[in-house]
Amino acid sequence: MKILVLNSGSSSLKYQVIDMETEEMLVKGYFERIGQPNSFLTHKVHGVKHKFEHQAKDHEQAIAFVLNRLVNDHYGVIKDLSELGGIGHRVVHGGEKFSKSVIVDDKVIKEIRKCNELAPLHNPAAILGMEACRKIVPDIKMVAVFDTAFHQTLPKERYIYPIPYEYYKKYGIRKYGFHGTSHNYVSQRVAEILKKDIKDLKIISCHLGQGASICAIQNGKSVETSMGLTPLRRNYNGISKWRFRSVCYNIYYAKRK
Repeated sequence: MKILVLNSGSSSLKYQVIDMETEEMLVKGYFERIGQPNSFLTHKVHGVKHKFEHQAKDHEQAIAFVLNRLVNDHYGVIKDLSELGGIGHRVVHGGEKFSKSVIVDDKVIKEIRKCNELAPLHNPAAILGMEACRKIVPDIKMVAVFDTAFHQTLPKERYIYPIPYEYYKKYGIRKYGFHGTSHNYVSQRVAEILKKDIKDLKIISCHLGQGASICAIQNGKSVETSMGLTPLRRNYNGISKWRFRSVCYNIYYAKRK
């Protein structure tokens, strides 16, 4: 199964295609300045970077151009878009609604939109990417993977702040935790490397990047994390190798079920 993973920013789009049978990254790219003058795409395949000056007024045009590159005779990695087993969208904030990855439909997009106030720079961009894909490739299933989902196992006494309780009830102010896809992936790999059942382990996972956080994981579940209401100063225009792969694994196993 080949999976396209998208990370949509307000004026950018990062992507990779990964073959889940071999776990090989086939291509990656970065579309910049969407909706602005002089927008362009950097598309790397077989170790060679190709730059395309292409005016994209919105995410729909950007994604359409990217999909065209994927099936291109010179720059492509698939013969037809039907080879894609699914499209994964990374979503920063799922609030309290989402505790796992989900198939994207109208209801899911509506719920993600309700979290826009919690991640005003990131969630609207993710929705733009989803809506664009639904127009261009409506027959390909999409999965939303949330940074906050892994931390929905936090006990209430750890996610409620010591402030008036009405702020939580009215405005949803609480600890949500972030880097969840990273902490989840790392903890699973630790169990694999140690050849132990993750349910028997206590793990401290450290995510170090443009943002940083620590997560305490017990029996495979997040029980405490250092990030709170927001992703702080983290730059979500970037997406690293582990994040693409963790999104792919979520789609792969969701489709198998």
